[in-house]
Amino acid sequence: MDFATIFRLDENLNLDKKTLVFLRWIALFGQLFSVNLVFFFLDLNFPIILCHVIILVGLLTNIYLQFGLKANLLKDLYSSSFLMYDIIQLSILLFLTGGIFNPFAILLIVPTIVSSTFLSMGSTIILGSSTIILLFILTFFNLPLPGMEEYILSFPNYYVTGILISLIIGLVFLSYFGIRFAGETKKRSDALNKLQQILAKEYELESLGGQAAAAAHSLGTPLATISVVSKEMRKEVGDNSKLTKDIDLLISQTKRCSEILKNISQKKIINDEFLSSMSFEDLLEEIIKSFKESSEKNIILNTDKDINKIDIKRNPELVYGLRNFIGNAVKFANQNILISIVSDNINLYISIEDDGPGFPEDIMKALGEPYIRSRSNLFKNNAGLGLGTFLGKTLLERQSAVIYFENNSSLNGAKVKIKWRINDLII
Repeated sequence: MDFATIFRLDENLNLDKKTLVFLRWIALFGQLFSVNLVFFFLDLNFPIILCHVIILVGLLTNIYLQFGLKANLLKDLYSSSFLMYDIIQLSILLFLTGGIFNPFAILLIVPTIVSSTFLSMGSTIILGSSTIILLFILTFFNLPLPGMEEYILSFPNYYVTGILISLIIGLVFLSYFGIRFAGETKKRSDALNKLQQILAKEYELESLGGQAAAAAHSLGTPLATISVVSKEMRKEVGDNSKLTKDIDLLISQTKRCSEILKNISQKKIINDEFLSSMSFEDLLEEIIKSFKESSEKNIILNTDKDINKIDIKRNPELVYGLRNFIGNAVKFANQNILISIVSDNINLYISIEDDGPGFPEDIMKALGEPYIRSRSNLFKNNAGLGLGTFLGKTLLERQSAVIYFENNSSLNGAKVKIKWRINDLII
């Protein structure tokens, strides 16, 4: 795992204003309800008017936050400032109502947890450190609730220390969890965004290919007309005319344009209604060919057990998904890659095997997640294993595939097994 990425050290993060406003409304009305409940129904006497004033100031700050600030996304500095105010405000209320012996003292760690989920590491450290300092202060300096003095004084030191330590541990643990959760969520979001960009690019290329084919078809007739007219002009002017060279040039260039358009129109265009289907064997051969051109490794395609040869719809998700898995096999193989197609009347399987080191055992359960890293030296510098596997798995699962990851293949390396139901593939 990348420390800087997980802990968001290099990112300018924003918090949605509606989220912060909503959380603060809940906290403020909860405080208002609690202090009135304790004062009027439990008959515990404390500075109720001062508590109301403190809560009222908090309400005014939230009104300003909701209606005074126009931005929908709050910068890290603004968000952390409001959260710091919330920590100080709640600390004052706790000081007036028993300190950490107040059962609501646990709520003092909430602003830091919110920061750990949405804001930067720096803001979280500042808020967390401030909270810990205030917890220490509230442990030794507070106004005890009238009627509770004798019970508070009777608490042994180890009990008081235990409350303080438990609050600090809860703060640290939940903040760390929030940081990790937010980091993993962002990585997954980034990976999905990259996936969408890839698919958008693939569809754009398809569209360009279709336009090229249409243009080639449309321009064929005018060019044929120009060619015929040019040849007739050549016959009329003879060999001694000043226009002979120009006409010959026109004829040759027209012929060249016709050949270019012919090549374009003969290429297989994915969006073409008549060329949108092909067998899995043809699709894999097409993908394998691209890797053979850039790699000297031995890639073998075995179709001996493909008894139910069916045509499938060729689409970018399927092509790119298979390319990712085959690309990983080529990347980590020592020399040999074996790709097999096995089918029956119900299922179709594609297995991709290599003679490389295999999948590290410490990441087997995490394969398919973005940005995974292994402790193995063979994979420490190959972050693409995580993202490539995630993209390939996501794309093929969208095509109704089920993906299995294994070691100890027939080549003693890694093995990826992809399964489809025949009915999900038939077009």
